[in-house]
Amino acid sequence: MAIGRRSAGQERREPRFDAHPEASFDVRLSPDDRLSHGGGEPRREPGFGPDTQAEQDLPDGRREPSFGSSGPAEPEPREKLSYWSWVMGRSRPARRRSGDPSGRPPRKRRGLLGRLFSFLLVMGVLGALGGGGVIAYYASGLPPIDKLEVPKRPPNVTIVSLDGKPLANRGETGGANVPLSEMPAYVPQAFIAIEDRRFRDHWGVDFIGLARAMATNLQHGTLVQGGSTLTQQLAKNLFLTPERSLERKVQEAVLAFWLERKFGKDRILEMYLNRVYFGAGAYGVEAAAQRYFGKSIRKVNISEAATLAGLVKAPSRLAPTRDPEGARARADLVLAAMADEGYVSRDEANRAFRASPPSPAPKPQGAVGYVADWIMDQLDGLVGVYDEDLTVETTLDPKLEAEAEKALSEAIAKRGPALKVSQGALVALAPDGAVRALVGGRSYAESQFNRAVSSKRQPGSAFKPFVYLSALELGMTPDTVQVDAPLRLKGWNPENYNRRYGGPMTLTSALSHSVNTVAVRLGVEVGPLNVIRTARRVGITSDLAPNPSVALGTSEVTPLELAGAYAPFANGGMSAKPYVVRRVVASTGEVLYNRRPEPPQEVVDIERVGMMNAMLAETIRSGTARGAALPGWTAAGKTGTSQDFRDAWFVGYTAHLVTAVWLGNDDNSPTKKASGGGLPVQIWSRFMTAAHAGAAVASLPGEWSPQVAGYDQGPGGGEVYEDGPPPGDGWVEERVVRERPRSSEPLGFLKRLFGGY
Repeated sequence: MAIGRRSAGQERREPRFDAHPEASFDVRLSPDDRLSHGGGEPRREPGFGPDTQAEQDLPDGRREPSFGSSGPAEPEPREKLSYWSWVMGRSRPARRRSGDPSGRPPRKRRGLLGRLFSFLLVMGVLGALGGGGVIAYYASGLPPIDKLEVPKRPPNVTIVSLDGKPLANRGETGGANVPLSEMPAYVPQAFIAIEDRRFRDHWGVDFIGLARAMATNLQHGTLVQGGSTLTQQLAKNLFLTPERSLERKVQEAVLAFWLERKFGKDRILEMYLNRVYFGAGAYGVEAAAQRYFGKSIRKVNISEAATLAGLVKAPSRLAPTRDPEGARARADLVLAAMADEGYVSRDEANRAFRASPPSPAPKPQGAVGYVADWIMDQLDGLVGVYDEDLTVETTLDPKLEAEAEKALSEAIAKRGPALKVSQGALVALAPDGAVRALVGGRSYAESQFNRAVSSKRQPGSAFKPFVYLSALELGMTPDTVQVDAPLRLKGWNPENYNRRYGGPMTLTSALSHSVNTVAVRLGVEVGPLNVIRTARRVGITSDLAPNPSVALGTSEVTPLELAGAYAPFANGGMSAKPYVVRRVVASTGEVLYNRRPEPPQEVVDIERVGMMNAMLAETIRSGTARGAALPGWTAAGKTGTSQDFRDAWFVGYTAHLVTAVWLGNDDNSPTKKASGGGLPVQIWSRFMTAAHAGAAVASLPGEWSPQVAGYDQGPGGGEVYEDGPPPGDGWVEERVVRERPRSSEPLGFLKRLFGGY
């Protein structure tokens, strides 16, 4: 058969398929076999499967391929599943099949454990991402890590006595920094055992300890354990506030990792122990040991170390000074924890309190607090700005300080109510001005105002020695006679306390009996300005009014400067500025201040010193201070009482010590006739007797003997001065009008009395 293009003249021939009579197939196309162009049914593939139904049955049994609608079911579209259905075990949407031509079995779904694992995995990833975002957000509030620095510990000032024993601490921490190597081994062990058992194993945050704490808290239904490590606690103390918030906890963890990376474990532990708060204003183990046991942390025993470690949880509530039983119970828990960790044996833990009980708490800070505060006021001027721990070596004698406090406080407690005296002060100086004892009030716990240094009060007759010294320097002597008689100055009539007058008497008698009229006469003769110059020269620094009443002590001074002004009488006439600081040493050993003795400066010549000592010694022998006798010692001094008995003074001295005592009220209210010759003399005598015990006896400097007998009329004067001249534009000194002496008076007396008239 040839199929080709029909040539001209040839007849067209069609192929024939029935040449054989057995042929039974027909390959002719029918309209049903053609593709539909009208957009009807889609094209179908011929099917030969067993389920295919023949569309035409030919006579010879042949079967035509079928393109009908009959045939196998069309596959359904994929089922769209939710995200969570996919997570719960269906990795992809399943196909619905009536059968699989490949013969493979259908894929099995995941079990419950698989789906749970997938869920937890996804949640873990999401939680990590979320947690990382939270950490990054809160950590962004911290300074850049490369610029982060541990703040310096606030400096502490340790004040020590003349013999080197600690007296007080000043500063924000309340105690010095102590290196870890100088602490007993059981001190850091106690803190690790109770606060952070895995301190040596974690990197700042203890996730195992945190989980254990959470489980314990859930079991008890309340907050029983905390999950913070020692490093986290240090981070909080160094950089953060005590606020309880998620932000602070996140920042605390970040900072803890930084501390662990930058510092070693021992350095972190040392910083923690020297900065943690223990209550009562004590920061650090040294301050706490001093506060609760009266000793250095270097000397605490194991029971004391356990007590301190137990305080960290609740410093105020568990303080041994407030709740001894609670502190002991907490310390027992610390000892048990130390035994669990192997730091001590069970037997040592059980008998720790019996074998080495804690020392009793020291008494609250007493009068030495006045000295410590005064030193802190001076420190900036001595060493400038400082940022390290300092040790201040002082001139204070702790035994004398205790005696002074006891004498003053007990006297006021016993006799103060009857005399309406509520406060007092005492200052004791060595003849060179070194402060040996200073008490600024009846009780430091009740009032921290330092009356010895800062309270200016009228000294009354205690100021008279400077008037008499001015007169001696102008040529008078202790035997010079003055008249005790009524006096009138521009409307002012100074009188003696008893309103009696003794007539002519020597300066020695007038001073020892505190005669007011004679003191005023001398002040007028030498001039108030000369009196003020003399007082300035010997050590008075307060403002003094240049009027006649200055002779009776109407200008206010402090007990400290008044004691210093008497010191030249005790040391031979040399200037003696009061001081208390000898040396200041930094924690590095560098000496920042070292007091050098000032060049000797004579302010009173030795002859006048002898005269003054002779007159003031008579005050104790027979004058207003007769109760101030000091057996075995030559002592001198002067009493003083201000107007209306508002102030009572006694300033007395030996060659060994100068002591000033003041009594009165802070509101300047009058006492009930408390005079300088009464309670102040008693306080002075009690203190000076104790202070001179065992001291080598020495005489007062300077010698003077009276040339002729004076006119001693006995105690006719008094302590209390009258009001000064009325205020005006200024005081104009009037010349004293003298009368002619009677012929019966000795000529020498007249010349001395009237200056040659």
